[in-house]
Amino acid sequence: MATKLVDLVYWKNMRKTGVVFTGLVIGLASLFQLSTITVLSHVFLGILCITFPLRLYYKLLELLRWNPGVHPLQSYLEYDSSLTDKDTVMLVEEVVLLIAFAVTEMKRLLFIDNMIDSIKFVLLLYLLTYVGIVANGLTLVIAAVIAVFSLPLLYKKQQVPIRRMVRTSKNLVKKIKSVYVSLYESIRPPAAPEPTTKPAPPAASAPKQKAKSK
Repeated sequence: MATKLVDLVYWKNMRKTGVVFTGLVIGLASLFQLSTITVLSHVFLGILCITFPLRLYYKLLELLRWNPGVHPLQSYLEYDSSLTDKDTVMLVEEVVLLIAFAVTEMKRLLFIDNMIDSIKFVLLLYLLTYVGIVANGLTLVIAAVIAVFSLPLLYKKQQVPIRRMVRTSKNLVKKIKSVYVSLYESIRPPAAPEPTTKPAPPAASAPKQKAKSK
C-alpha cells in the first residue's frame, strides 16, 4: 500500500494521479459550500451516472448478440482491495503506536517535562492562533493535499539547488548559534569559587590517668 501511495505522489501514472488529485481538490473545495453528506452523495451519483448507462449499453449488446456477455467493469469488480490478516495486524499496530506516541508527547509537553520543548510548543500554539484567524482547517487540508502532490515531485526535479539551499541554511543556523553561545559566555558571571574546607583540628589528647593511690 505504501508503494502505491508513493507512486501516486511521484506521478508514476499521470492519468491515475491526475484523477485522484483533481477529485480530492474538487471534493474538498466543494465542502466550502455544501455539507459532507451532500458532497459524498453527489460524488456517488456522478459515478453511477457513468457506470449505469455503460452497463445498460453492454447489456443491450448482449441481448442483440453483439456482445458475448462481458461485463465492462469486471476488472474493477475483481480488484482485490481486502487486507490480509497480517496486513490488518500491522496496520492496527502502527495506528496504536502512533496514538500512544501522540499521547506521550502531549503529556510531556503539557506537564513541562522539558522546559525548552514546552516553550517551543507554546510558541507553536500561539502562531496557530493567527493561522486559525487567516484560514480554517479545510483550507489547510487543501493546502496540505496540494503540497503532498507537488513538493515531492519538485524535490525530485530540483534536488541539487534544494540541497544547496538547505546546506546554506544549516550553516547560517550554526553561525547564529555559535554567536549566541559566545555572547552568552562573555556576559555570564564567573562561577563562584568553591569554599575551601579547613582541616579539622587535632583531637585533644586524652587526660593522663591519675597515678594510682598508694
